[in-house]
Amino acid sequence: MTDETQRRLTTIVAADIAGFSRLVGIDEEGTLSAQRSHRTELIEPLLVKHHGRIANTAGDSFLLEFPSPVEAVRCSIAVQDGMTERNCDVASDQRIEYRIGINLGDVIVDGDDLLGDGVNIAARLENLCEPGGMVLSDDAYRQVRDRLDIDWENGGEHEVKNIARPILVWRWRQVDDSAPSFSAAGATGLALPNKPSIAVLPFQNMSGEAEDEFFADGMAEDIITALSRHRSLFVIARNSTFAYKGQSPDLRKVSAELGVRYVLEGSVRRGGNRVRITAQLIDGATGNHIWAERYDRTLDDIFAVQDEMTQEVTARIGPEIDQAERDRARMMPPENLDVWESYQRGLWHLYRFNADDNAEAQRLFRRAIAASGTFAPARSALTHALYYAFMHGHTVDRQATLDEAYAAGRAAVAADDRDADTHFALGRILYLRHETAASVKEFETAVAQNPNFAHAHLGYGSALLFDGQCEQGIEACDQAARLSPHDPLMWTILTVKAMALIVLERYPEAVEAGREAVRQPTAPWTAYLVYAAASGLAGNKVESAAALADARRINSDFSIDDVKRVLVFREPAHLNRLIEGLRLAGLEAGPED
Repeated sequence: MTDETQRRLTTIVAADIAGFSRLVGIDEEGTLSAQRSHRTELIEPLLVKHHGRIANTAGDSFLLEFPSPVEAVRCSIAVQDGMTERNCDVASDQRIEYRIGINLGDVIVDGDDLLGDGVNIAARLENLCEPGGMVLSDDAYRQVRDRLDIDWENGGEHEVKNIARPILVWRWRQVDDSAPSFSAAGATGLALPNKPSIAVLPFQNMSGEAEDEFFADGMAEDIITALSRHRSLFVIARNSTFAYKGQSPDLRKVSAELGVRYVLEGSVRRGGNRVRITAQLIDGATGNHIWAERYDRTLDDIFAVQDEMTQEVTARIGPEIDQAERDRARMMPPENLDVWESYQRGLWHLYRFNADDNAEAQRLFRRAIAASGTFAPARSALTHALYYAFMHGHTVDRQATLDEAYAAGRAAVAADDRDADTHFALGRILYLRHETAASVKEFETAVAQNPNFAHAHLGYGSALLFDGQCEQGIEACDQAARLSPHDPLMWTILTVKAMALIVLERYPEAVEAGREAVRQPTAPWTAYLVYAAASGLAGNKVESAAALADARRINSDFSIDDVKRVLVFREPAHLNRLIEGLRLAGLEAGPED
């Protein structure tokens, strides 16, 4: 940092338009025109009134600065109230709604622009916000809590990208006294099932052509069918959701009337030989957008496009719902957790990949099993937790842990042999027991039961790797990554791929896969170990030594004997190749090796 660098403590407001890509996909010119109108007629006059300024803009987003958190909050509420009025005569699927994050922090001044963690945190808070709402950091909240008569909701701590420590957040939501309440579990609607529930509404045909109506309806029907293969989802049948065809209902009302937590809606617009498909996943209780995407395709084969889009959308929905459920369970008081919520909170701990969280995950899964012995997902999850305890050394007796995992995996399949995850869980334990052929069959069953289940393809790739079928293993890993590009197990997918590339002696590619694996925030020592081996075999001495040091930093006492225990290659030559890479990286053999 130079002497000329300027810093200051200030209030940063990050705001963007919820579902902007979807809105542009529906009406690009109308959306951009409306956005300009809202800025000049509403936002800029309010900034003058509350002494704020625009520091930066980018597409659908604003970065604002205020001298005071109080003025920032007052201005933000005025913006949200103003947008409510401006949207009153606009169709619900065409409304521009802002999400706002506010932080008080130290920033770097670069001309009119602001940089640094203070800005980054405001942007992350905006990502946590629901449309029409506002989220404050705890630093900003402490400055306004006694100065403004506002009801705040404690949003708990959140880990956000590229910020070292969790952030405690506070939420403000608009209250519309004139609108009916559509609580998904309230008296106006059906009770929620004891697992995630979803309704897929008929996709809107934006083209107006009759032939496109069949394509739009077929999209929704195929997605309903594909989602129904997820044993962990409660999916409303086609006849019930298609009763809303031709309407623009309040999605909170749909959620209440059908008794579901999530609603998927979408649209199809065709122009010549091209088609644009949009889809968005909504939390029915709050109206919050969980996920939205736009796809542009060429209609060379209309049925192939329909199949591809069904797979794309279905594969993305599952992980998004899983993440939403984990976040919801994590925010609930422990004493209020039911079987499903104990399971979901356990998954949140499991995916942190450390010893303490693994132990807590096991406790929560056992609690769910004790409460409902027939709940297969908890038994599968316990199997996964024991698998990671074995793999990462979070146990004093690896053999006893493996034996317990085998029993848990068999119990999971017995509880529900039509659940792909039960076969995925058992398959992993089988290859650790050197029963590779049986492991491959379990994963083949999982893939057949749910072709869109990314983890089934990951497990299949692992089993193929250890069985020596490395090319096929790479294909399976690539399919897993394609189906779930933001998966918490992405480090595993990339590590398995790196090992397969090592066996095939494609060392530069193995290094790249290993390098990407350790970039994942939850990558454990095993990922660094494979990265070190690949780099060593590729002749990258500095890189391999650094990767090995990182593995040692995470797990200081591993040995080559540990490597032999967890990497169960059927062919000794394949294991020896990886061990040679570790020796080149600087790992010395111990007495037991």
